[in-house]
Amino acid sequence: MNTTKFKLIVMNFLELAVWGAYLTSQGRYLAEMNFGSQIGWFFSVQGLVSIFMPALVGIIADRWIPAQKMLSLCHFLAAAGMLAAGIYGLQAGEAVRFPVLFALYTFSVAFYMPTISLVNSVAYTMLERDGQDTVKAYPPIRIWGTIGFIVLMWVVDLCGFQASSMQYVISGGLSIMLAVYALTLPACPVSGSKGESSLLESLGLKAFTLFKDPKMAIFFIFSFLLGAALQVSNGFANTYMGDFGAVAEYAHTFGVKHSNMLISLSQISETFCILLIPFFLKKLGIKRVMLTAMLAWGLRFAFFGLGNPGGGVWLFVLSMVVYGVAFDFFNISGSLFVDKNTDTGIRSSAQGLFMLMTNGFGASIGSLAAQAVVNASTGGLEGMAKMEGWSTAWYIFAAYAFTIAILFAILFRYKHNEEATA
Repeated sequence: MNTTKFKLIVMNFLELAVWGAYLTSQGRYLAEMNFGSQIGWFFSVQGLVSIFMPALVGIIADRWIPAQKMLSLCHFLAAAGMLAAGIYGLQAGEAVRFPVLFALYTFSVAFYMPTISLVNSVAYTMLERDGQDTVKAYPPIRIWGTIGFIVLMWVVDLCGFQASSMQYVISGGLSIMLAVYALTLPACPVSGSKGESSLLESLGLKAFTLFKDPKMAIFFIFSFLLGAALQVSNGFANTYMGDFGAVAEYAHTFGVKHSNMLISLSQISETFCILLIPFFLKKLGIKRVMLTAMLAWGLRFAFFGLGNPGGGVWLFVLSMVVYGVAFDFFNISGSLFVDKNTDTGIRSSAQGLFMLMTNGFGASIGSLAAQAVVNASTGGLEGMAKMEGWSTAWYIFAAYAFTIAILFAILFRYKHNEEATA
């Protein structure tokens, strides 16, 4: 195997393994700690820190500190916060206090979220240095990130940590591993601060000038709107399935006992869909690929509302299958589109801007709005009445995604050139 590809495979595996250790299961833990009505805050804070941290770190990586070193530093700091959160949760038990846990968790994700775009920048730089086409070479490498996410979901589930802060300890340990590993990666170039430059260039904010291009402006606006859907199922799917445990008919089903493993089918679907991205980007172009993602998000939520962990578990499985299209066709294709439509001098900043619009503004507002919908639909209800309330919430999320798809189809004007490959 090519040395560069192997190094990037390890990097991607560890990057998403860190996230997979808690992202889909922490909702169950928080509900057990009686923080069910505040789950949205844990997911919205990922978005809130993404409003400024990825862009700020991207600027530093573009101009002063090589991206691979910034990746290492961020993971060391993220590990400190996550390990502290996990150890505190274990020691406090049921007496865990929301402000303390939330503060430690916030510190960690503030430094983890920028690493997602940094990993993309490091990968694109290394692949281009080897003379490889990023659109064709990166998706098969990125698969290993999803595999890392799946492996840790299963580890947390099978070890019985879905309702324990031990999942945070595992995540922190993996962050330390990646922090050390990043220091072994080849150096990425920085632009420095030599010569005359404009104020925007001096501050590293040139990526924001992309909004002057109507095509890019509309792309980023819809990235924000669709970003609002990104963390909805991560935040509430496990809690939703866990609530079926209060209904005798479903209490002992696989979907209740091992919801994380069932949810992992979403990431397994990702591994296959990633391989389809180069083909669909070349044949269909970014508009149709993004539109497909939006429709898939609508189906993802609708199937959740229609299903149950008993006789309707097949609908849950369908929801997991379409997730691969919903997530990859948006996140990976969007990142590649930004890479191909920006100058190399603002690559990290542009990726940070994409991250800001999706996992920043979009995810933070979306998570809080989703929490409000869930609270309004399920608050004060028990048993099947509560599950019907959950279904209503999922239908609302589905209607939102379908509406965004219709507007995107009308407003985003992009002429696809198949020869240019997206």
